[in-house]
Amino acid sequence: MKLYSDVILLCDRPEEGLDAGDIGTVVEQHHVEGLETGYSVEFFDLLGNIVAVATLPRSYLRSPTRADRPTLSLVN
Repeated sequence: MKLYSDVILLCDRPEEGLDAGDIGTVVEQHHVEGLETGYSVEFFDLLGNIVAVATLPRSYLRSPTRADRPTLSLVN
């Protein structure tokens, strides 16, 4: 994954207030020999406010496709 590319979170991260499907931007890449490559990712709301910055392994993220659309959970 390239720096400053968009990524989609594949699993919930309640400790960081993130849900699977949240969209973030890669801001740093972490290489540790013997471990999976990790990424620091900034997650924003649709108004541009930072929701969280999380360091995650590559397996928790995927690149977006043309089929992806932003969605919102509606709270009643």
